[in-house]
Amino acid sequence: MDRLPKCEANYVPLTPLTFWKRAAAVYANRTSVIYERIRFTWGQTSDRCCRLASSLRSLNIMKNDVVSVLAPNVPAMYEMHFAVPMTGAILNTINTRLDAKTIATILRHSEAKVFFVDYEYVPLAREALRLLMDLVSSEASFPLVIVIDDIDSPTGIRLGELEYEHLIHRGNPNYVPEDIQDEWAPIALNYTSGTTSEPKGVVYSHRGAYLSTLSLILGWEMGNEPVYLWSLPMFHCNDNNNKSKNSRNLPSRKNGKSSDQVAQVNKEIEGYVAHPHEHVLAMSRL
Repeated sequence: MDRLPKCEANYVPLTPLTFWKRAAAVYANRTSVIYERIRFTWGQTSDRCCRLASSLRSLNIMKNDVVSVLAPNVPAMYEMHFAVPMTGAILNTINTRLDAKTIATILRHSEAKVFFVDYEYVPLAREALRLLMDLVSSEASFPLVIVIDDIDSPTGIRLGELEYEHLIHRGNPNYVPEDIQDEWAPIALNYTSGTTSEPKGVVYSHRGAYLSTLSLILGWEMGNEPVYLWSLPMFHCNDNNNKSKNSRNLPSRKNGKSSDQVAQVNKEIEGYVAHPHEHVLAMSRL
């Protein structure tokens, strides 16, 4: 084998980005995400991910930079699981139940270059950023803050000049993703909750995320195109890296704060039971 060098014909690094690429090419017109009144096809999801990745590169986000996000299970959170690694950067999803001090510690330790904040968590993020000011030595260590407003009913809440959908609109839909040369390269950086001391970082590789996704598909015996009610928070181990071609139903938050996860999912399931003709739900997971 030493005389048979790796090339595109015989070797491809394992990465979840191949799931996105194939889904966009083969299932472009099939539903990828359902969120309240919002429905995206895989073609639209691919377009939005490319636009976001393009905008991140225009903000000088480069390979191995960390992009942090504090958000519930909304379309933006899902899209970032593809768009951030498409730039070669590392996604850091932060537990929305942490306090401001712990979040500030994570932002400092991860050296996040960008910090996406869902509009519901702006007060928490503002306090975390205030504490971060006391932890970093220079403004160069301070992340660029971008608010994720409600995609269906914008609130206008901001924590800085930029908003998520602005990045989507101004991005290039023809963006060519960064080639993943090494499957051992980092794709995600997660942290423990810091119950015994400061949060500890855990790094996922592209290979690990790919294999974790396949193991879930095989373990759950997923059929073709199941509809999955995504109840587990994506900040929790990136929902075990489940990023295949299946449709995603993201729990709505119109019945209360998105942090009320269990009650909200129960309401969502009740909605499916009351209107089974709208979405054929194949599986859910708490």
